[in-house]
Amino acid sequence: MKKYLVIGNPIEHSLSPKLHNHWFKKSNIDASYEKKKLNEDNIKEVISEIKNGKIDGINVTVPFKNSVIYFLDELTPVANITKSVNTIFKKGSKIIGDNTDVEGFRKSLKYFNYDVRNKTVFILGAGGVVPSIILALKELSVSKILLSNRTEKKATDLKKIHSDLEILPWGQNTDFDMIINATSLGLKSSDEIELDFPKTIRNKFFYDVIYNPAKTNFLLKGEKLGNKIANGKMMFIYQAQLAFKIWHNVLPKIDNNLLDE
Repeated sequence: MKKYLVIGNPIEHSLSPKLHNHWFKKSNIDASYEKKKLNEDNIKEVISEIKNGKIDGINVTVPFKNSVIYFLDELTPVANITKSVNTIFKKGSKIIGDNTDVEGFRKSLKYFNYDVRNKTVFILGAGGVVPSIILALKELSVSKILLSNRTEKKATDLKKIHSDLEILPWGQNTDFDMIINATSLGLKSSDEIELDFPKTIRNKFFYDVIYNPAKTNFLLKGEKLGNKIANGKMMFIYQAQLAFKIWHNVLPKIDNNLLDE
């Protein structure tokens, strides 16, 4: 039986095992998928288990999408551009890092029938999946990307790569067409993003990368003000679907059971 993992910290909220094990059953693949909470000093050990054949593949979530790179032999072009890895596999004797978040995010926008061409997008957060979101937005011809992060250094590090990013101090509001919460604020029911949205804000798109819970306080606020909202469930499903294909050369079906859960 093949063995797969998703690693992160926190990891309790992850629905990756449920999703991949569902697809294993549907595709008659003899494999198991589990989640594992790690600290930074455990990364080397878990990646070595791919080298010695104990694990066949790993998905990576926050906060390790960048820090795993040091332990890999090679990156795919998109992982190299974003410096963000969410899928790891072995090819020959080499451990490869790939990124399916870029395409996962792009596919989710298509699913929601939202066109970002010539629009202004405001991103909250600078770690994890943000480099992938920025790349996808640019490939989709966004007009302007504004970014704010609680730790300013992470934001300025991204600006070194994307000089056209506009960095705003954390907590400062601005005008936008689409706003994306790419922070971990929302995993807990008590989490609030302190942004003072005007009561007149309408017809914007509030998008939260978090998918569990389905409606964070950020999305509830956007909905209450009369805006379109979406969580990260479709991005999560699409990136997982693409990771599944990398590992098994099978593109699993996204059926209604997955969408309704």
